[in-house]
Amino acid sequence: MKTIRKYGTPPYFIGLLHGGPGALGAMKPLAEKLSSDFGVLELLQTEKTVNSQIEELYRQLISETDYPVVLIGHSWGAWLGFLFACKYPDKVKKLILIGAGAFDNKYNSDLLNIRLNRSNEKDKVEIIRLLSMINSGNSDNETLKRFGELMTIADSYDYEPVKNEIIDFNMDVFQSVWQDASELRNRNLLLQDSKNIKCPVVAIHGDYDPHPYYGVEKPLSDYLTDFKMIKIENCGHTPWKERYAKDVFYEILLNEIYLRDGIPR
Repeated sequence: MKTIRKYGTPPYFIGLLHGGPGALGAMKPLAEKLSSDFGVLELLQTEKTVNSQIEELYRQLISETDYPVVLIGHSWGAWLGFLFACKYPDKVKKLILIGAGAFDNKYNSDLLNIRLNRSNEKDKVEIIRLLSMINSGNSDNETLKRFGELMTIADSYDYEPVKNEIIDFNMDVFQSVWQDASELRNRNLLLQDSKNIKCPVVAIHGDYDPHPYYGVEKPLSDYLTDFKMIKIENCGHTPWKERYAKDVFYEILLNEIYLRDGIPR
């Protein structure tokens, strides 16, 4: 499987990391949008542990660019980008986290309830059924796809689907990597090497995102010397799928890419 998609013209200064885990191709809309200004790499993660995804990302980047990149990760991809920057700080010029999950589990206890309370009765029943299947080890990719669709709607303030979106869901990757990542958070290990990060770190977070912004802002403010949180009003977990917030999101994202220690204009 080809795990690197290239957009725009080289040199490639931007690397995009999808969420999930196992939602390969989910960053394509951002890649297409940014490619009019930059050379962009959409990096698809196929390995089944956190450490192996970090190493997969390292191989992808060194194969395509000699430069440190602006690394942009969404959801799980935000965590992956953070962990990568901890291990390979010289490879990251700037780190942008979009809709990151809470870095400390104490901020995460209401996530499922928030999502269920935002869903209608029919969707609630389906969400619970799908979640039970996932937790029981169901390996059907269609199960993960449908669960992701329902979560995207619940996570959105004013959901607007992206045209011609194609995401290759991989349940095996999701279950294996998420179990690994959850264990890191449960043991308070996500931040253990954060002192290694040399670049500026920016979090972009919708105020309607059920992943609480303070679960990102508080830990990272405590651990990092150069961190900034930017909140977007009336915006959920996936800003480019928000009818009214997407333009503001893209404006913020472009500004942060160009800003200090990003890409020079």
